[in-house]
Amino acid sequence: MAKQEHTFESICRSIVTRKFQPVYILMGEEPYFIDRITDLLLTHVILNETEKDFNQLIMYGADTDAASIINAARRFPMMAEYQLIVVREAQLVRDIELLTNYVKNPLSSTVLVINYKYKNLDRRKTLAAATEKNGVLFESKKVPDYKMAAFITSLLQERNVGIDPKAAQMLSDYLGNDLNRLAKELDKLAIIMPENALKRVTPELVEQNIGISKEYNNFELIKAIASKDILKSNRIIRYFEKNPKNNPIQATLPVLFNYFSNLLICHYTKDRSDAGLMSALGLRGNFQLKDYTIGLRNYSAMKVFNIISEIRTTDARSKGVENVSVSDAGLLKELIFMILH
Repeated sequence: MAKQEHTFESICRSIVTRKFQPVYILMGEEPYFIDRITDLLLTHVILNETEKDFNQLIMYGADTDAASIINAARRFPMMAEYQLIVVREAQLVRDIELLTNYVKNPLSSTVLVINYKYKNLDRRKTLAAATEKNGVLFESKKVPDYKMAAFITSLLQERNVGIDPKAAQMLSDYLGNDLNRLAKELDKLAIIMPENALKRVTPELVEQNIGISKEYNNFELIKAIASKDILKSNRIIRYFEKNPKNNPIQATLPVLFNYFSNLLICHYTKDRSDAGLMSALGLRGNFQLKDYTIGLRNYSAMKVFNIISEIRTTDARSKGVENVSVSDAGLLKELIFMILH
């Protein structure tokens, strides 16, 4: 029987209930989940602060090797149930595969945590296979842009804080999928909310404290474009032009691309009922559905094909391809004109 895959949520639950694995290899391009799991282990493995002096060791990949890690892991805890060893920047351990012999037969009283950030171990080699058998091999992946609003909602639910769908989309459009930056902004919002009031993040709260306009943002731009509201679309891109730091074209183009890619899916979906479209697009809530049903009426499939092509061209030009003089604001104006006409 294949070993059950460990998810971020399942790993966190087991740590909080003190059901530890002897080895954790946390790898992948998204540092946020790796840091969260490591912080949980640092909090829950050794509960007595005085025991940490003897039983908690932080090592760094650039300053250590596999033999040193193994020697530390094979020691027994001193007057404690566990010892915890965290190897940060483990991607810099040149001979890391030599850990395999230890991982094949780890001490149950040692919790060894390997932070292998921004890259993955070769799953074809023995260390990964041994870790999957005797511990936790977790790949930390980036959250796709189209899932960020839902991720923000779930992240706040963990803190017993609600969020309006529009506010979640505003944060997603503004912050992208930079989770560490997102966490800092959510911490800021959590601090300023009244203790006794019903905690809920609104567009007004985001506007006042994150610096995103609730009227002039990518979320509102999509609504204006979907309904072919030329006046509102132009007002928004003029606002973007005056506030380029908070509204870079590199943040707007992926939002436009995502909308029209989804609109193309809608055109070729047989079941165009609300439920059918939500299923086809993987939407968890229907607050965005109106933009797609309106867009279906206003943009033919061929027009959507051409728009997607133009978005790709604009993206390349914004990076200097066949463009030496047109500013980002100029490129966005040209693109929006093409979309609306």
